[in-house]
Amino acid sequence: MRTISAIGLGAALLVSGAFAAHAAEPPGIDGARISQHIKVLASDAFEGRGPATPGETRTVAYLIDQYKAIGLKPAGDPKAPGGGWTQAVPLRRFETPGEIKVGFTLNGKPRPLEELKDIVVHTQVPATHVTVKDAPLVFIGFGVHAPERHWDDFKGYDLKGKIAVVLINDPDFEMDPKDPLYGRFDGKAMTYYGRWTYKYAEAARRGALGLLIVHETAPAAYGWNTVKNSNGNAQFDIVRPKPGEIHPKVEGWIQRDVAVELFKAAGLDFEAEKKTAQTEGFKPVELKGETFSADYAVKTTVITSHNVIGKLVGSTHPGEAVLYGAHWDHLGVGAPDAKGDRIYNGALDNASGVAGLLELARAFAHAPRTERSVYFIGFTAEEKGLLGSEYYGTHPVVPLAKTVALLNLDGLQLDGPSHDLSSHGVGNSTLDDLMGVYARKQGRDFKPDPHQEEGHFFRADHFSLAKVGVPALTMEAGEDLVKGGFAAGEAAHQDYVKYRYHQPADEWRADWNLEGAVQDLTLYYDLGRDLANSRDWPTWKPGSEFKAARDMTTAARQ
Repeated sequence: MRTISAIGLGAALLVSGAFAAHAAEPPGIDGARISQHIKVLASDAFEGRGPATPGETRTVAYLIDQYKAIGLKPAGDPKAPGGGWTQAVPLRRFETPGEIKVGFTLNGKPRPLEELKDIVVHTQVPATHVTVKDAPLVFIGFGVHAPERHWDDFKGYDLKGKIAVVLINDPDFEMDPKDPLYGRFDGKAMTYYGRWTYKYAEAARRGALGLLIVHETAPAAYGWNTVKNSNGNAQFDIVRPKPGEIHPKVEGWIQRDVAVELFKAAGLDFEAEKKTAQTEGFKPVELKGETFSADYAVKTTVITSHNVIGKLVGSTHPGEAVLYGAHWDHLGVGAPDAKGDRIYNGALDNASGVAGLLELARAFAHAPRTERSVYFIGFTAEEKGLLGSEYYGTHPVVPLAKTVALLNLDGLQLDGPSHDLSSHGVGNSTLDDLMGVYARKQGRDFKPDPHQEEGHFFRADHFSLAKVGVPALTMEAGEDLVKGGFAAGEAAHQDYVKYRYHQPADEWRADWNLEGAVQDLTLYYDLGRDLANSRDWPTWKPGSEFKAARDMTTAARQ
C-alpha cells in the first residue's frame, strides 16, 4: 500500500504520466446536456424530489434509465426491483397533522407562539402525541461539551425534564479576534459543535426533554425562511434502535426576537448573556418564572427510500473503488411562497449535482476502463440530515477499507468560469491538496472554503463517509469569476442564499452559463480518473478526527 503526502501523491501522478493518459478533454461532459438534466429533474413534474413521494419514484426511474443508457452496471442490492440499481434505505417519517399548540408562560401569563412564524417544532422519537406542560426553561449557551477544547457549557447541570435554549454556531463566531479565547473553535470556521445536529444530540445525551435553538441569520448562515421551509414538512431519520439517544422529545428553533422577549421576561439581557456564553466560565442560566408547553399529534411511519448506484468495473483492481456522489432529493412540496408556489424544485440544490454525476459517468463510460472500479451514487435524504449517505456508510457496497475516496457534488457552478476553486471545510485530508494540484494544472487557484463560518463541511454527504474514515470531499464552486471577479461571485452567492436556497425559487434557468460547471467537472474527472489508475491511497492529515477510523483498516490495504 502507498499512503503518501498530498504533494507526494500529486507529484507521483505527474511523474507516472497519469496526466498524459487524458491530455484531451474528457469525453461526454457537455453544458447543454447538464442543463437538460437539471431542467428535467427540477421540473414541477418531479414535485421537488421528496423522499417516499411520487417525486422519488420519478427521480429514481430517471437515474436508472440514464445509468443504463450510459452503460453502467447495477451496483445496488442484486435483489432490488428493477435490476439491482438501488439500495433500500429504511427511514422513519415523522409528520405533525393537525394544529400545533405551543407557547411559553412568562411570569404567569401565557405567550402563545405561532408555528412557522415564531417557532418550528418537531419530534424524531416514535410517538403518537407530544404533550409538554409547563416545562422549565434553561439557557445552555452554545450547548457545547468539548473536552479536547477545554469547553463545557453544561457544568454538570441536570437537564432532565427541562427545555434547553441554545445559540446556533459556536463560541468563536462573534467573538472578538483579539480575545485570548478566539481560535478555541477554529475562528470563523464553524466546527461540528456549531451544527444543529450536534446540539440536538448532545441535549438528548444529557436527558433534556427538548432543545430550542435561537435563530440568527449570520450565525446560522441562512435566513428564517430556510429554517421554516426545512422544518415545516415531514421529517425523517434513519431507523435507529434507540432514537432517544440522539433526539430529545422536542426539537425546534425560535426566532431571535422571541428569544429576546423570553430573556427580558426573566430579567435578563439577551446580548449580555450571549457575551457571557463566549467565556469559559459560563454556567447554565435558569429562565426563572418561565415555562414551555406544547401539544400536537405525531404520525410516525417507516418508509423505504433509495440510493441509486451504478458502477464501471475496474480492469485490474475491481475490488477497490473511487466513489462519485450527489444527493438526488430536495424538499418536495411544502408551504407556499409569496407567489403561491409550493414546489421546492431544487435546481441548483441538487439537480445540478446529479446532472454533473451523470456527465461524469458518461465521460468515464466512453473512455478506457480504469484499473480500479468507479461508482456513481445518487444519495437520498441528504436534506433530512445526510441520511442516505449515513446509511451507505454503515452498509457500504464496497468495503470501506477498499474505498479510495468519495468525490461529492452538491451544487455546480452556474455563473460561468472562475479563476479559483475550493472544497467544503479547511482541508482535513490530502484530497484537498490534490485538488490544488489539479486546479493549478488548469491555471486556477485552489483556496480554502471562502465561507467556513457556514459549516459546509458538515452539511454535505461527504461528511457521512468521513465519519467512517473514508477520505471524502465536496467540491465548492469558485467565487473569483472570470466575468466580474470576487464581487460578482460573492454577490451571486449571497443572492442565492437569500432568495433561492431551500425556497421554491430555486428553479431551472435558460440563461445559466455552464462553462464553469464543465471546467469544474473536467477537474473532478481528472482527479478521479488518476486515483482510479494509481496504487495510492489518500489519507486524513495528522490531527484529523477521522484519521483513527481510517487507520483501523490499514492492514486491509497492504
